[in-house]
Amino acid sequence: MLVRCEQIMREVCADFEVELREFSGEDDHVHPLVRYPPKVALSKLVNSLKGVSARMLCKEFSAHVRTYLWGGHFWSGSYFAGSVRGTPLTVLKQYIEQQKRPV
Repeated sequence: MLVRCEQIMREVCADFEVELREFSGEDDHVHPLVRYPPKVALSKLVNSLKGVSARMLCKEFSAHVRTYLWGGHFWSGSYFAGSVRGTPLTVLKQYIEQQKRPV
């Protein structure tokens, strides 16, 4: 399901003209590294990433997903976004790649 989540998020990013540079995740969250232009409102991007992925993953993996919903929701209502200007891309990619992936 994590692989499918990445595919969906790449499609959403493409619609926003945003580059998804790295992606990883765990059982209960994901780590996307995106590069987005100033014209893109981060809150709208995150809303679309979460909304589209939730709808598609719930539809495609409904039996599995129902047991793990956050009070009826696929994603929590919050998110963390941080600016990484000045940090080498290789360091960020390495951090995301080293995050535990569920089996």
